[in-house]
Amino acid sequence: MSPWLLVLVPALASALGVAVRRDDRIARVVAVAAGGLTLLVALVGWIGQSGTVTDLGVDLPVGELDVPLGTITDPARLAIATIVALVATAVQVYSTWYLATDDRYGQFAATVSLFTAAMLLVVVSRDLVLTIVGWEVMGWCSYLLIGHWSRRPSARRAALKAFLVTRVADIGFVLGLVGLAAGAGSTDLATVVAAWDRPTQCIDTAVEGGSSLGAALTACSAPDARLRAVLLVLVVIGVLGKSAQVPFQDWLADAMEGPTPASALIHAATMVAAGTVVLAGLHPLLEDSPSARWFLGIAVSVTMLLSALLAFAQSDLKRMLAWSTVSQVSVMLSALAVAGPGVGPDAGLLHLWSHAIFKSLLFLAIGWAAVAAGGTAATALRGSGAATPVLRAAFLVGFLSLAGVPLVVGGVSKEHVLASAWDGAVAADGPGVVVLVFLVVTAAVTAAYSTRGYLVLTAHVRTRPEAGAVPPTVPAVLWVLVVLTVFGGLVVLTGSFAVHGVSLLWLLLTVLVVGVGVAVALRGGLDRDPADVLARRFVPMADRGLGVDALYRRLVARPVLRLARVVAFVDTEVVDAYVRGAAVATRAVGWAGVRAHRRERPSAGLGLVLGAVVVLGLVGVLAWS
Repeated sequence: MSPWLLVLVPALASALGVAVRRDDRIARVVAVAAGGLTLLVALVGWIGQSGTVTDLGVDLPVGELDVPLGTITDPARLAIATIVALVATAVQVYSTWYLATDDRYGQFAATVSLFTAAMLLVVVSRDLVLTIVGWEVMGWCSYLLIGHWSRRPSARRAALKAFLVTRVADIGFVLGLVGLAAGAGSTDLATVVAAWDRPTQCIDTAVEGGSSLGAALTACSAPDARLRAVLLVLVVIGVLGKSAQVPFQDWLADAMEGPTPASALIHAATMVAAGTVVLAGLHPLLEDSPSARWFLGIAVSVTMLLSALLAFAQSDLKRMLAWSTVSQVSVMLSALAVAGPGVGPDAGLLHLWSHAIFKSLLFLAIGWAAVAAGGTAATALRGSGAATPVLRAAFLVGFLSLAGVPLVVGGVSKEHVLASAWDGAVAADGPGVVVLVFLVVTAAVTAAYSTRGYLVLTAHVRTRPEAGAVPPTVPAVLWVLVVLTVFGGLVVLTGSFAVHGVSLLWLLLTVLVVGVGVAVALRGGLDRDPADVLARRFVPMADRGLGVDALYRRLVARPVLRLARVVAFVDTEVVDAYVRGAAVATRAVGWAGVRAHRRERPSAGLGLVLGAVVVLGLVGVLAWS
């Protein structure tokens, strides 16, 4: 199975979708068929478990830099590619109903296909150039999807905000990857890792080749550890921006202005989770760089707890899921931050896999409930999840998985993340202790807001809810995701993710922590919103994201606008003044020449010429000064 098929099928579907965008029937067929075909290709590759390395058949020399444009698949990447394709297909099928009356459905479906292709390119990429291409295309597609309802000013603002915030962080991402590639002389991922991790691999190779240990130590000079740390921190900054981590966290909640299917795709399986895949590929370097691991560990620790608290107090349940995504992505990244030498990144990749399942389930379910209820506010959605058995089941298993209850898919992956954090804490060579403490506290808060969400959606029934008319494909999609949420944890038995077993002690600790969170939420009673009882004063602040958006405007937007006005003034009133002065002087000299040519009085012509010379002299003095 060629990895390029995973990318080319949705990419071609996107191009074809743009061509037929005016005919919704053809656009639906193209989008859904391409999604299904992509899923089939990924499944075949995953079942075959064939780790392959391929390239485009070209080796592009860019000066002294080698650009092989290679791809790679291994069991973990194939598992992630499969779940990305599954969520994308579910979104495409769901969108045929959700956006049935949208006059721009064709553009939306084509953008989803391109978004899927970009994420899959990042997943299978073995080349940093391809990684950057997929990374940047995702940023552009997220702008289009968030701002799909562009007739609304709030959607346009949210899309622009997401684009600008992530683009600022991407400066660090690109600089970091370019620096790593330049130091290695190649954009090939394996070559980059080997070059910047030279001492261990180089010495082993030299000794196996017959060199003495002394000669190997002399030949294998260590790379600059400080420079490597700086470059990795730059890459981490880019990941923090794309994943909406502190200090870039505020854009993702505003991204709820996009259609619910777009939210499901962005929050569940693409974009915000892409950084986990990139850092997993660079993990051999990250595990040997304590500075970068501490930087990542502190950022995600603060983010996971802060966003969990904000999720609990949201008055809008769709935004609650958005802040939940921010927190859960922190959990993924924390597994990479604590994984020191000898511990791989697969615990984080496993949580990415499970999060894609249960979060897409919750978003698509709440989208259906919101259509029936007429809004996504908690007050509007009261009891809407009880309208039909599939919604009740979706919210039950979805929130159980989000809370990290053992045995369901989210519980299985979160327990492995906790186990990795414990190993990192015992090793004491990184942020393991800090991350472990924040993980435990965040788990309790997550259980609390998951309980709140389930109570509001299914227990607070005031009148008999109506599910509304939906085609059979919508409940079918939800039932598939429900089954995967319940049994998806069995993926650890396939060996796709290299994770260690979880001890009974951690299992019991997880149950205890989740129980504490549930008990806290239940203090509000079964017939009241726990947020209204426990955090009434905090709710308005949480809805505003603690005022970070206003802080962005005050500390970033306004200074930049003022600087732009200063630059514009200097450009028009100072720099252009020299140009205008030269133009005036030139016209004056020309006028004087014409008058002289017509044999007017010498004294008048000479005066004009002298005047022009004086003007030019003054302009020159000003320019020189």
